[in-house]
Amino acid sequence: MRKIHILLVAILIFPIMATAQGPAGSGADSRSRSTPFSGTVPAQWQLAVGYQYNRINLTGTPLNTHGVDTTITRYFGSWFGVDGQVGVGFLGNTGKTTVPPNLGFHTLFVGGGPRLAYRAHSRFQPWLHFVIGLEDFRFTQTAGIFGNNKSLAGAAGGGVDFPLTEHFSFRVEADEMETRLFSTYQRHFQVISGLVINF
Repeated sequence: MRKIHILLVAILIFPIMATAQGPAGSGADSRSRSTPFSGTVPAQWQLAVGYQYNRINLTGTPLNTHGVDTTITRYFGSWFGVDGQVGVGFLGNTGKTTVPPNLGFHTLFVGGGPRLAYRAHSRFQPWLHFVIGLEDFRFTQTAGIFGNNKSLAGAAGGGVDFPLTEHFSFRVEADEMETRLFSTYQRHFQVISGLVINF
């Protein structure tokens, strides 16, 4: 996973450096090439809603959930923003990995943190983010260790937005998540894809 993070950093940093060190061009031509859709200023707000898949390592055997993720981002300038994220995972089942077996569960993550984005390219816009918040695992069994379990959680990763129009983009995202439940650390992996509204 570290290699993925290093690759995402390289994808984000190198274009910014190249833009900063490019040939000096004055005025409108230079600015219009640096922003998508004929020189429009990048949006200050983004609202993203999409499908969320989680590969959860909670009991030693990987478990899966499918759900919905919503992220709102406020940009301060063209490259730095702050995320607020809510992700809900449904349709989880522990199978035979727990006693009693076949416990249904769902997850809820609420968090926030910084985002770095390269939004000057009109065809693809890579970004990185780090969010920290609270993760809730709720099982169908209400008693014992498998009930309602909460943990401080963090997610780090990135993705790429593909602008469709001035106000809409398609997003793909991959994150590594960490939680601390049952007095041990867990690592999870999630993939998100969906629509972004720029405003």
